[in-house]
Amino acid sequence: MDSIVPRLVGENPVVIFSKSSCCMSHSIKSLICSYGANPTVYELDRIPNGQQIERALLLLGCRPSVPAVFIGQQFIGGADEVMTLQVKSKLVPLLIRAKAIWLWNGN
Repeated sequence: MDSIVPRLVGENPVVIFSKSSCCMSHSIKSLICSYGANPTVYELDRIPNGQQIERALLLLGCRPSVPAVFIGQQFIGGADEVMTLQVKSKLVPLLIRAKAIWLWNGN
């Protein structure tokens, strides 16, 4: 695996690789932020090495390449995987374990 992605996700509880024009990326960022998390977001279409990072994400198996979500330095996947966690009420516990949020009252 390309070492650039682990380096970028290694210091943050939630990292989202996104493209500014991608509506699914926007939806996933909004969902995660709605719980009070403050994800580190890399807009691949706005950073110089965005294409290199996108290739590394494809090698990780994220298809399409964005959004690509990492929680607690673990690759979660794209929009489908995050929404599945949400529907199964597993997203919030994952965010809490990663220390991205401290508590959630569910209201």
